Amino acid sequence: MAEKKAAFDKELVGDLAKILNETDLTEIEVEQGDMRIRVSREPAQQIVSQQVAAAPAPIAAAPTAAPNAPSAEATPKPSGANDVHSPMVGTAYMSPSPDAAAFIEVGAKISEGETLLIIEAMKTMNQIPSTRSGTVTAILVNDGEPVEFGQALVTIE
Repeated sequence: MAEKKAAFDKELVGDLAKILNETDLTEIEVEQGDMRIRVSREPAQQIVSQQVAAAPAPIAAAPTAAPNAPSAEATPKPSGANDVHSPMVGTAYMSPSPDAAAFIEVGAKISEGETLLIIEAMKTMNQIPSTRSGTVTAILVNDGEPVEFGQALVTIE
C-alpha cells in the first residue's frame, strides 16, 4: 500500500488545486493510464484518489429471470466503435445557446467534422466534431449534463 502512495505525483495534485483556485471550478479530474486523480473544492467531498479499473465481469444470461422482467441489461446504452467519446471532463450542451436549436437530433445525417455538441470546460466552450459521416442513431448525454473523459456522447452509424 505504501507503494501506491509513492506513485502519486504531488506536484500534479498541487497544479490541479491551483487550477481550481484560478478558474472557480469546483472539481477537476485527470486520468493517465491506470491512475485517476480528482481534486474537489467541496468540503464534504475533498477527494484525491487513485483508481485502477478492474476488468468488467462477464454478462451471463439468467435462466431464472422471467421473460418480461425489467433488468439493467434489458436496455443497454449503445457503446462501441461507432461512438464519439468525450475528449475532456466538462458540461455537455446540445446547442450553442439556450434559445438555439440543438446541433443534432437522432436520425440526422451528419458529415465528418460537423459540430455534435459543446463541452464547457474551465469556462471555455469546446465544439466537439463528428469523427465520421453518417446518421446519428443515439444521443447518450443530456443537455447540461456533466461528462467524463472518454464517456460515449453520440453514436453515429
